[in-house]
Formats: sequence, C-alpha cells, structure tokens
Amino acid sequence: METFNSDGVRIAYIDVPPADGPSKPILLIHGFASNHAVNWVNTQWVKALTQAGYRAIALDNRGHGESEKLYDPAAYSSEAMAGDAVRLLDHLGIGRAHVMGYSMGGRITAHLALDHADRVRSALIGGLGMHLIEGKGLPSGIAEALEAPAGTPAPNPTAAAFRMFAEQTRSDLRALAACMRGSRQTLSRGEDGPSGLPSVQGRPRGPQGPRHRTRTPVHVPHPLAWLRDASRDGPAHSRNA
Repeated sequence: METFNSDGVRIAYIDVPPADGPSKPILLIHGFASNHAVNWVNTQWVKALTQAGYRAIALDNRGHGESEKLYDPAAYSSEAMAGDAVRLLDHLGIGRAHVMGYSMGGRITAHLALDHADRVRSALIGGLGMHLIEGKGLPSGIAEALEAPAGTPAPNPTAAAFRMFAEQTRSDLRALAACMRGSRQTLSRGEDGPSGLPSVQGRPRGPQGPRHRTRTPVHVPHPLAWLRDASRDGPAHSRNA
C-alpha cells in the first residue's frame, strides 16, 4: 500500500487503474473495524470496478488497517474522517470522484457529500439508512467490550460480535474503541435532504437482494448500474431505499 500525510495523520491507500480506457475515479470507504481489503478487495468490488473502466481508490480509515492509530475519540469525528478522503483526492490530483461507502464508510460519505459537494460526482451509501439521522442501531457497550481484557464477557451479543470481528481483522482494539466513541455524529432531517448529487442508498430486502426506490420501486440489475446512471447527462437524480 501507499501512504500520504493527511493533516499530520498517516493514511494508507491503494490506487488501482482501470483495465483499459479512460480513467473514471471512484473512492471506496470501508466500515468500522474493517479495512480496504476486507470490504473492497476480497469482495471483488475493486476487480469489478476496474474491469468496468473505473480507477478504484480505497483507503484504510484512520485507526484502521495500515493507517495510523489514534487513541483520542476527538480525532475520529465524521468531519475529520471525511477530511482524510478529501485530502486523498487532493494528494492524487483528483478534482471529483464517485464515492461509495459502507456502514461507517457510508456515514463518512454522507458528511463528505454535505461538506465537500464539489468533490463528489455521485454517492452510494450502503448499510446505514435512517440510522444516520436517528443515531440508533448500535447498543451501548461496544467500546467497553473492545477495551476489555481477552476473555471478558461482553455486555450484549452485538458488542461480542464487534469484538470478534475486530480480532478477526487484527485491528487495534484501543483505537477502535476511540473511533466508536468519536464518530457517531448524526445529521439533522434538514441536512439529509437533496444535495444536488446523484445518490443511491441501499439495503437488502429479502432474497431478491437490494432494491432502490425512486417514485416507484426499481431493481438495479447490476452492481455498477448506479454508476452508469450517475454518469448520464441531465439533472441530478437520487434513489432512496
């Protein structure tokens, strides 16, 4: 992996060119306790995107993977983490990019689109939905479970699952606990309105897989269809689950 200095924090990333043709950059932002490889390489997203003509850029968020580990929760605000993404685009000389974020990465993508809309060509947010606004979804005790000595019973099954996943990804548990405490900002219902950007928000709906809504339900037949649609000329459009 390559690294760059993001306002004093070392951030690791990959930059994979398209298989052929003009370069269309897309920035991939992974979820909590994960890393670029777990969310985007092992799942074949990088391969699919580059074969479709996209330049796939994926960072390890601060506190994750091969990026620098920080232990102050204040270092993990969504704005700070979105700032890492913007500075990565600056470092690579990219003015605008498609952005795809999953879970915590979806939260970062939302803040990136709000605070730096001129840098985001389109946004795909997965694994998040209304929890971005309501601030719900995760029980208490996750940070404490991450900090507890090995073998300590977790306070609830969700906390236990997060601890197990973090250990499987060989994460720095203390850094993740700080991230959990510092990155839970929500958006107001006013802020979640149309930003003028093409966007997709998806969640699984039974065995048929993701379904995306405009005025009427439509199926997205291919995981790259949203990018194809977002590249069309004409007014910005949005699809919301």
